[in-house]
Amino acid sequence: MSFGRPPSINVGFKTSPPDRGSFPLDHDGECKEQMMQYMACLRKNSSESTPCRVMSKQYLDCRMTKGLMERDEWRNLGLANLEGDSAE
Repeated sequence: MSFGRPPSINVGFKTSPPDRGSFPLDHDGECKEQMMQYMACLRKNSSESTPCRVMSKQYLDCRMTKGLMERDEWRNLGLANLEGDSAE
């Protein structure tokens, strides 16, 4: 029964996840240390993310390594060629 909605609402309806912006939560705290370092950097720099880009990259690398997000190229994430980072 439809109970007030059109009976065909579920026919052919397919959901798809967004390309970016949504990923599994780190329930087991596998990348908590990197996240805490990044958050401390943001607090130290008045929420300015530019000085914290290396820590952001470390955090995202942890997430990709642990399977908490899909692996992507650093240039697609805006983190290629960071100072002090080897060219990839």
